[in-house]
Amino acid sequence: MRRLGITLALLIPLALVGCGEKEVAKLPPPQQMTAEAVGHYCGMNVLEHPGPKGQIFAASLIEPVWFSSVRDTLAFTMLPDEPKDIQAIYVSDMGQAPSWDKPGADNWVEARKAQFVIGSRVKGGMGGAEAVPFSDRSAAEKFVAENGGRIVAFADVPRAYVLRSGDETTPDDGASGRGSAD
Repeated sequence: MRRLGITLALLIPLALVGCGEKEVAKLPPPQQMTAEAVGHYCGMNVLEHPGPKGQIFAASLIEPVWFSSVRDTLAFTMLPDEPKDIQAIYVSDMGQAPSWDKPGADNWVEARKAQFVIGSRVKGGMGGAEAVPFSDRSAAEKFVAENGGRIVAFADVPRAYVLRSGDETTPDDGASGRGSAD
């Protein structure tokens, strides 16, 4: 009986580790950006705009939802009428982008793992303020040195920065942090 108890004590943690790996495996991979990718809010081809893009996968949707800007991508996660069963959020890794005008079709980073430069002088694909994503902090720091702004994590991108209209600026970039739209 003691041998059975020891065996179970060793196998249960292994089984739980296996469960965690299955959860990670369920994360849908990012899709390559093509001419068929149309921005959710603007209805335009995302390839027609400069700057970083985004795509979101939700369990209730068959295809990814595309965005012409990262700011729109983040807004989708905050707005109350959008799906909340989000599985993955991918944004262009601008540290791997060929250029601002050509951000790349397949250089994605999971948004929750990215670092964002907010408050820079660079405008997004739709002409407004942008949250510029990077997978590598040193690339984000280089961008800040050249274009201004500050670096924040996904959870720290201010709700006011994302949801304000146009090119408005606030003294603290809405530094109150993210929050749900509810």
